[in-house]
Amino acid sequence: MVKIEGKSVFGGVAIGPIGILKKKDKKVIRSHVEQTEEEIKRYENASKEAEIQLQQLYDKALDEVGEANADIFHVHQLMLSDMDYVESITNMIRMQNVNAEYAIAMTSDNFSTLFEMMDDDYMRARAADVKDVSNRLIQILNGQGDDPLQGDEPVILAADDLAPSETVQLDKSRILAFVTRYGSANSHTAILARTMNIPAIVGADFPEDCEGKMAVVDGAEGCLYIEPEPELLHQMEEKRRAEQKKKDLLQTLKGKEDVTLKGKKIHLYANVGNVSDVMTALENDASGIGLFRSEFLYLEKDHYPTEEDQFHVYKTVAETMAGKKVIIRTLDIGADKQIDYFDMEPEENPAMGYRAIRICLDREDVFKTQIRAIYRASAYGNIGIMYPMIISVDEVKRIKEISASVRRELSEAGISFGDVEEGIMIETPAAAIISDLLAKEVDFFSIGTNDLSQYTLAIDRQNPKLDPFFDAHHPAVMRLLQMVADNAHKAGIWVGICGELGADLTLTEDFIHMGMDELSVSPAMVLPVRKKIRETT
Repeated sequence: MVKIEGKSVFGGVAIGPIGILKKKDKKVIRSHVEQTEEEIKRYENASKEAEIQLQQLYDKALDEVGEANADIFHVHQLMLSDMDYVESITNMIRMQNVNAEYAIAMTSDNFSTLFEMMDDDYMRARAADVKDVSNRLIQILNGQGDDPLQGDEPVILAADDLAPSETVQLDKSRILAFVTRYGSANSHTAILARTMNIPAIVGADFPEDCEGKMAVVDGAEGCLYIEPEPELLHQMEEKRRAEQKKKDLLQTLKGKEDVTLKGKKIHLYANVGNVSDVMTALENDASGIGLFRSEFLYLEKDHYPTEEDQFHVYKTVAETMAGKKVIIRTLDIGADKQIDYFDMEPEENPAMGYRAIRICLDREDVFKTQIRAIYRASAYGNIGIMYPMIISVDEVKRIKEISASVRRELSEAGISFGDVEEGIMIETPAAAIISDLLAKEVDFFSIGTNDLSQYTLAIDRQNPKLDPFFDAHHPAVMRLLQMVADNAHKAGIWVGICGELGADLTLTEDFIHMGMDELSVSPAMVLPVRKKIRETT
């Protein structure tokens, strides 16, 4: 038996044979062609087929992981038709009399090299997209299929790493779990894995000769066992049955109140990114939406979404939730969420730079458009607004002025709107420390523990090298949470947590004793957290 340790991405136990992902990196050979226009036609037909495949992938991803995560395939479709990309390929075929496969491969190398040399993180990330699109075209030209799996038997999929496109197009009925050598527990692929409910670990250096061997993945512990001994196999089978039993029992909690043994009521909400996620939240019996990530409306477009675009989405969410609370976070871009049409300058330290509310207060027309859309939608449901990355009372007062001006304009135009709660995210140490002052200005606090933790500890959570130093339970973070809760209640407002820490079952009891009124978690964690709440004294 071989035991390999990695990092847990998603829990659960999987038992079955290992299937190593067969990368289709077939070497491209340069060949001479006489009929260049026919070769260009061959390339154009491949491009049309690639567009069809990408649309199918988008539709599949939309159903499984939501619009925000599916949008990468729209990006790839746009890249297929990018004029610089297309002209590079066609000119190379015409000028050098080369085959389409070679022209695509050379264009891919040239473009990805240029992207990788750029300072902007977003643009560097486009290098991988160019390679992904180009490989798809070459596979089509070579008559290769799009299925990364070999055979029909369900397997534990092992790979060096998984691109988002590879992860989404996997047939889940044939995947028991996945194990990768590289990648971060906070990577895009890891997020997709959690959404798809596939047991997964990263950073597990599996041997090349493990193809077809029986194995066990313990997702919770981050361990891969190759050719497990009978005793361990028995233990893991028991663990898997126990986990399934727990899942079945959790279903009995649907419709139950989120109340402690002493009668304290907790508002248990869900974090979502789009309308399809809202349905998942309802399926998991969330009492409301504690965080609607409105930035995905901006990320999925190549232009500023109009007031009508946003109003339609917010209205749909409000109506779907049928009177349950929906808290919409205003535009939160910057840092790792870059948008081309915002035309923002590259920054040395974007996580602490021009982002979130700083952009909104600087570009008031963009901000007012969003606020108008939210207020209009509030006539159709129970909507609240929260503002991210606050560090001062002056910011809040300016926001309130803008909000008041929007309400006046809507009233003068005879446009109805509801009674909207306005709150702020506490996700900077500055906001936590002056939360007594901020509490006098708003209706609620929602604590973003992801950023609050990394700013408090001065550690980039996305950097896997720093994992040994990162402690989400650090006493400094806990003290700040307690301070915020105390100051909120002194001012008579409610306080909740919408960061990842809200779903940490080892802290649920602590949060309740701190006085947290609300927890907003991923839809899949609603029922486990409910169980923990109902067991807490």
